[in-house]
Amino acid sequence: MKRRFRIGLTGGIASGKSTVAKLFAALGVSIVDTDLLSREVVAPGSPLLAEIGRHFGPQALQNDGSLDRAALRARVFANPAERQWLEQLTHPAIRDLTDARCESATGAYVLVAIPLLVETAGEQRFDRVLVVDCEPELQLARLQARDGTTREQATRMLAAQATREQRLAVADDVILNNGDIASLRDQVEKLHRRYLSLAQSGPLQSDGAAT
Repeated sequence: MKRRFRIGLTGGIASGKSTVAKLFAALGVSIVDTDLLSREVVAPGSPLLAEIGRHFGPQALQNDGSLDRAALRARVFANPAERQWLEQLTHPAIRDLTDARCESATGAYVLVAIPLLVETAGEQRFDRVLVVDCEPELQLARLQARDGTTREQATRMLAAQATREQRLAVADDVILNNGDIASLRDQVEKLHRRYLSLAQSGPLQSDGAAT
């Protein structure tokens, strides 16, 4: 069975990945958002949520038994070992769910939004890697404005991710998000035309790593 042509969309936190994904979606592209899938795999009643509760204690859960994402995020960003434990627990389940959603998607290709693509060495799972990039100072300002964090907190969150250079090193395509929405839309439309051509003309892999 041929595997659907996949584009891995990544970028640093607050770089504009969600905006780019929405622009592709407006063109009719199927989007698989791994942030949303990460919520599904730890939904109330799931085995993974129970494991998280046992490991981190009741403070990781809200009163209704759902995951307290803000509390857990603060804890794992402050402790690399705890973050690694959480990722080893959740990432395999997210990957499996991603594969299932990709194969049930419609259209010539599917765009997978995956913030931690570089950190998890996931680039080989995609036919193309698209990186949303912006200047570090602008990224920092956007993160502070979005989450209401201090500069120190925002800097620590950025430091916990792959570097800008590491992301660009695995990129097949780059969208520069330093300007306005019109500039962003132009870049998305140009890449969409290219991806349609690649998806329709290039051979798809049966399974395993993408080329």
